[in-house]
Amino acid sequence: MRTAFLGTPSIAVPALDALAAIADVRLVICQPDKPSGRGLSLAQPAVKVRALELGIQVEQPTKVRTPEFAAWLRELELDVAVVMAYGRILPKAVLDAPRLGCINLHASLLPKYRGAAPITWSVVNGESATGVALMQMDEGMDTGPVFTMREVAIGPDATAGEVSELLAACSATMVREDLPRAMSGELLAQPQDAAAATHARMLTKDDGKVDWAKPATNVHDHVRGMSPWPGAWTRLEGKLLKILETRRSPPGPDAAPGTVVVADKGRIEIACGTGRVELLRAQVEGKKALSAVDLVAGRALRVGARLGDDATP
Repeated sequence: MRTAFLGTPSIAVPALDALAAIADVRLVICQPDKPSGRGLSLAQPAVKVRALELGIQVEQPTKVRTPEFAAWLRELELDVAVVMAYGRILPKAVLDAPRLGCINLHASLLPKYRGAAPITWSVVNGESATGVALMQMDEGMDTGPVFTMREVAIGPDATAGEVSELLAACSATMVREDLPRAMSGELLAQPQDAAAATHARMLTKDDGKVDWAKPATNVHDHVRGMSPWPGAWTRLEGKLLKILETRRSPPGPDAAPGTVVVADKGRIEIACGTGRVELLRAQVEGKKALSAVDLVAGRALRVGARLGDDATP
């Protein structure tokens, strides 16, 4: 197959590797380099880095909704373009440029979690499983017909970052095993049930705010779902406190949500709307990340302290 690959972040790298092993990848398209770090030096997307290592031509257009871009793709005489986490909605002229159109690897069990952040919201919502859908792209947001899906379990303490790694490996398997079957006509794409669709909207930093009034299970799912980005956070005596890792605790006497009810050399427990979570790691504003033991030893947290207010980071 003469193919192009469109993707940007690290989750898409295994799929690119798999495609390069089974097809003639003529081109890789990813988002432009972006400023990163304190020095704001330009950082190359992970897919670009890997494509250059593989010796594949890389293009980083600033605009994809132009007649010139679509015409250029048509001139490549591609059989298919494979897309994973590219980060932009493609217009019909681009979708139709390859002979067999554009095939997307979407990180959810469609029609659930259409949209920009399916992994995070599946973890935040406490799902026990997610997966990857191999789908024919249309002009909608993840609305096209689906060839096949593969399921991946979400462990009770798995972070969104950890689930992303599992889905990246799953996507590579689908490229090797399912994509050729779809292209040969062995797999037929089936329409999605639009009535069952849910939306996984794009994240902002404000989404990381912990709502201690929620049940402990929901707070724990929120913390792991927001890892690694945007990160769960709260306030402690006016300072930002990043909540890096939690786990569910056995129930205990009631206390106001956000109250530190245990803070000793062994553990820190925080009351929620119902139940408690154990705080395993956190980071006080301007300080390094510390374990619960070190937070207690440094007196960053004490019994009776209250977490949370209406401020934003």
